[in-house]
Amino acid sequence: MERVAVVGVPMDLGAGRRGVDMGPSALRYARLLEELEALGLAVEDLGNVRVPLAETLRGRKGPYLEEIRQAALELKERLMNLPEEVFPIVLGGDHSLAMGSVSGVARGRVGVIWVDAHADFNTPETSPSGNIHGMPLAVLCGLGHPRLTEVFQAVDPKDVVLIGVRSVDPGEARLLKEMGVRVYTMHEVDRLGIAPIAEEALSYLEGLPLHVSLDADVLDPTLAPGVGTPVPGGLSYREAHLLMEILALSGRVRSLDLVEVNPILDEKNRTALMMVGLALSLLGKRIL
Repeated sequence: MERVAVVGVPMDLGAGRRGVDMGPSALRYARLLEELEALGLAVEDLGNVRVPLAETLRGRKGPYLEEIRQAALELKERLMNLPEEVFPIVLGGDHSLAMGSVSGVARGRVGVIWVDAHADFNTPETSPSGNIHGMPLAVLCGLGHPRLTEVFQAVDPKDVVLIGVRSVDPGEARLLKEMGVRVYTMHEVDRLGIAPIAEEALSYLEGLPLHVSLDADVLDPTLAPGVGTPVPGGLSYREAHLLMEILALSGRVRSLDLVEVNPILDEKNRTALMMVGLALSLLGKRIL
């Protein structure tokens, strides 16, 4: 029986809109733990990482770098202390938490499959908004504010694959090309299909254990309205599930982020329910 540990990071300090800090509660309310147990998995909920509320930081405005750094560091330490046979699922919260999750599970080389409408490859110099949730993948690859890269740089850019991207800032596009990151935009998804892309990604990252970082906004907003930065033209229901199913069949996925669920913007918890369904597909649930 595989062991799963769930950790919540109720953080919206890296985002431009409030509310995504309630994402971990929405995912738990969508019966994530119970559904995982129904698959025969041994599940332990480790609670939440400590994150200050923006309201307690009176007189301050973003980007809340030090507070985000501290929360991601706590997450990193928690994951580093888990036994290797435990599969961690990190519940967000905004995507800046992935600095802590990826660096916390990277025991040696790790392949990262970043499933997102956005590249999250900005730096303070390239970001139009300055929001840190648009920077975590760059930080993990060694680009960005030194207070972040000094503790979270963890992956080779050539060990990263982005899937589902359809909103990229000009500075990000330049950095992605310079660093050699493999990117499958929605243009490639439309032309090639999600199954060949999933197989190509697995082949490209051959031999590496995999971390999947799944942002709810990769889905089309008609399916997942509860996100702060929706972009039309995202993955369909079946495309998203097929991607998770193919990754699951590889047997190489070792950890997972479920991020950017914003219940304030959602409809009857639809987005959290979608994300739980995708997590189940990644953990082995099948139609038959």
